[in-house]
Amino acid sequence: MKAIVKYAHGKGKVELRDVPKPSPGPDEVLIEVKAAGICGSDLHIFDGDIKLPVRPPVIMGHEFSGIIAEVGSSVTKWKPGDRVTSETSIHTCGECLPCKTGNYNVCAEKRLIGYWFDGAFAKYCVAPSKLIHKLPDNVSFLAGALCEPLACCVNGVVEKTRIDPGDVVVIAGPGPIGLLSTQIAKSQGAYVILCGLPHDEKRLKLGKTLGADMIINVEEEDPWRIVSEITGGSGADVFIECSGSPNAARMGLQVVRRMGQYTQIGLFGKTFSIDFDLVAYKELKVRGSLGQRWTSWNIAVKMLSRGLVKAEPLISDVLPLHEWKIGFEKFRRKEAVKVILKPE
Repeated sequence: MKAIVKYAHGKGKVELRDVPKPSPGPDEVLIEVKAAGICGSDLHIFDGDIKLPVRPPVIMGHEFSGIIAEVGSSVTKWKPGDRVTSETSIHTCGECLPCKTGNYNVCAEKRLIGYWFDGAFAKYCVAPSKLIHKLPDNVSFLAGALCEPLACCVNGVVEKTRIDPGDVVVIAGPGPIGLLSTQIAKSQGAYVILCGLPHDEKRLKLGKTLGADMIINVEEEDPWRIVSEITGGSGADVFIECSGSPNAARMGLQVVRRMGQYTQIGLFGKTFSIDFDLVAYKELKVRGSLGQRWTSWNIAVKMLSRGLVKAEPLISDVLPLHEWKIGFEKFRRKEAVKVILKPE
């Protein structure tokens, strides 16, 4: 079968290769991949600057949905033909405090599908049965491929942040994570302000159609002035950073109110200076959010099934696997919002 393989460490070193079809172990399932999304972290794996462990040669891809083609000898819950999606944390230590408390998404020994274990940029992939989630019949395979990023957003917006009805929530970054977070915040009853840059015009407009109450081009309008007018000078109740931009983080500490909440979902990939004294002066509640866990997935799948979040409007391109380079470049240049690869 054809697969997109990161074959060595370093920049690039990714190609479409012929690889053997995998077989499931006793506690695993073989999934026929129907849709697989390109994630920002896939670009970092391509560039060789991802901070999570990568073990080449490895088939990339960790956002996907499909149909179970075969089950291992010890699997009883699942059967061939089941529509599914899968979590990504194939290996965790099981002994550290995060693992013991169900927060295995921050286990130091975590090893992921598409990074360390072969992933979903292929016709078939294998996953442990304990990581599988049923894809509801009313959720398409295309939408199902966005379960993983949606679960990441659920972790940050729902499980790490408290949003009360009527809260003013400012979200930085109208990429897939920001657009999903916007919908989640709206489902909690928030007044959502989505911020971006001039080249984000199409994404900002999409955010408006998906429920954002206001969109701001931060190079043309002053976010603090607008937030101040809306809140009577107090500032936003919640700021959620989804862009990985240092300037967005700095803006967040400015626009959030005293005793407000700041949640970091985006990854910067570098160090930078920031006025962290504002955390003390304002007594802010600052939280980080990385990946997802079972509870995040459980909520994410329900939100998709019940129409609280719409995933398909984010999908701008659906490409065959052999056009992966086009998909990567469109996503890198932000010509696409979400690119889905469909294995031949």
